Amino acid sequence: MISFNAREVYEMAEQIERNGSAFYRKAAEATGAEAVRGFLLDLAAMEDDHERTFASMKAKLADAEPLDTVYDPHGDGARYLRAFVEGKIFDFTSDPAERLTGTEAPAEVFAAAIELEKDSILYYLTMKKMVVDAASRGRIDEIIEQEMGHIATLSEKSAALD
Repeated sequence: MISFNAREVYEMAEQIERNGSAFYRKAAEATGAEAVRGFLLDLAAMEDDHERTFASMKAKLADAEPLDTVYDPHGDGARYLRAFVEGKIFDFTSDPAERLTGTEAPAEVFAAAIELEKDSILYYLTMKKMVVDAASRGRIDEIIEQEMGHIATLSEKSAALD
């Protein structure tokens, strides 16, 4: 059975947020539309905040405390997270900002961002099941709601471009 400890789960979440922030910043640099640039930079700042939240949650793990494996009796969550990390579901190790050429139209950037946000939500839903601390699960729920809000806003902005 593949296992993850809580620290590893939080570190993966931090990386997802760093990737999202880098994606939004690079897209903001490439766009010529000031309103789109500001919107993308706002999203980058939100992803930075999510990263800090996960870092804080990770920091609250007692250093002296052994990092037990999260409870996953059938190994489903751990197998999913491993597939995620290995890039079979989403390549979390690569920087999605590197995929941007700088020539994408805002609608293309928004569509790519929606996919990134969906991938993040899927990860966080599994992560939430594997985190034993109720307060941390509540914070993960808040982040999931914010990511869902990002998708809604990205969809609205994309539709407004049509």
